[in-house]
Amino acid sequence: MRMPRRSIAVFLFTTLWIGSACAADISGIWKLTVTTTAGTGTPTLVLTQQGEVLTGTYTGRFGESPIKGTFKDGAINFTFEASGPMGSAQVTYSGTVDGDTMSGNMQMGAMAGGAFTGKKQQ
Repeated sequence: MRMPRRSIAVFLFTTLWIGSACAADISGIWKLTVTTTAGTGTPTLVLTQQGEVLTGTYTGRFGESPIKGTFKDGAINFTFEASGPMGSAQVTYSGTVDGDTMSGNMQMGAMAGGAFTGKKQQ
């Protein structure tokens, strides 16, 4: 049975529109460059995405920490607890993702803040 041309056009438009409306999956390994008043670091971020929910690990100067966050409409937000010589603090990252790059700002409790960029490795 042949499908009328109009039905094919509607099917293709709907398929393409729904496909483009789906959120990108940013799961994978990300290499970050973080610049603060205390210096520059190059931590690794491993992300797993399920819908808008992010989980994974952040590995940096003070070891590895689990992260929790969200990714919605190109905006990424995640937090983790960092422990170091001066105690522990909640670290918050907020930014945007564009393909295999991300950038934004970070804040370490009330102590220090800075900027970050990231490149997806895998």
